[in-house]
Amino acid sequence: KPMNCIAHIMVYKSKVRSYRDLPLRFFELGTVHRHERSGVLHGLLRVRAFTQDDAHIFCRPDQVQDEIAGVLKFVDDVMGIFGFSYEIELSTRPEKSLGSDEIWELATNALKDSLEKLGKEYTINEGDGAFYGPKIDIKLKDALERKWQCATIQCDFNLPERFDLSFIGEDNKKHRPVMLHRVILGSIERFISILIEHYKGAFPLWLAPVQVIVVNITDKQLDYAKSIANRLREEDIRVEEDFRNEKLGFKIREAQLRKIPYIIIVGDNEVATSTITMRGRDREEKKGIALSEFLDIIKEKIKQRR
Repeated sequence: KPMNCIAHIMVYKSKVRSYRDLPLRFFELGTVHRHERSGVLHGLLRVRAFTQDDAHIFCRPDQVQDEIAGVLKFVDDVMGIFGFSYEIELSTRPEKSLGSDEIWELATNALKDSLEKLGKEYTINEGDGAFYGPKIDIKLKDALERKWQCATIQCDFNLPERFDLSFIGEDNKKHRPVMLHRVILGSIERFISILIEHYKGAFPLWLAPVQVIVVNITDKQLDYAKSIANRLREEDIRVEEDFRNEKLGFKIREAQLRKIPYIIIVGDNEVATSTITMRGRDREEKKGIALSEFLDIIKEKIKQRR
């Protein structure tokens, strides 16, 4: 399927909806397929099959602005967590589109009013809306300063009309809902690609796929090194072990090239004193510290998303 919208419309239509039920929000991590031209395919940034954090909000016309404001705040929160700044574009009616001029004007004004009410700066991207409605595009920059659309909010009066969606109002009559399409990360593959470039592979501790690697100097420390790794796993730390029969310098160098945030080194001194030597990616180093102290340090950093 090229989009998830229709499935959510079918769920909405599966029963009679009351004005009291709205807003109704459906979400899924849905995989979609689009036959992009081979010349525009580009790594993880533009692919033919990708997964979206896709949601559709069915609401009354008087709820549209509040729902859009809620999505924009959600975007702010998520992008702030990852350390991204972004630009906002309002994409308007394309040449090939569904619906009347009146419906398009209504939808475009709903998005404009929401942005202006929140004091958001935006630019107009003429003719780049979806075929069924205008949209707010959130664009991130990659390492080459190219802009890529990630989050998007689309205001749709057309599909509810085409699929005859309705809700029962306070007057006990049928009314037409408004449908908002929204993604926050957008294509998960694209977002991960931009994230990798943004951090140049050196993810902050809370986000790193491997947070700690434990290395031993010789086989004599193997049992103690394994116990350290197991304790870290018990504390939900993402840990790997490097107990190969290689020189210590080689193992440390390899871990540094992988940009793992912390290396724990275990030698005879550490075994004798039941301690560890910790080396950070930022050249922070502590010798002879208790594992509990190290756990306190990294747990606090993870909590603060550092």
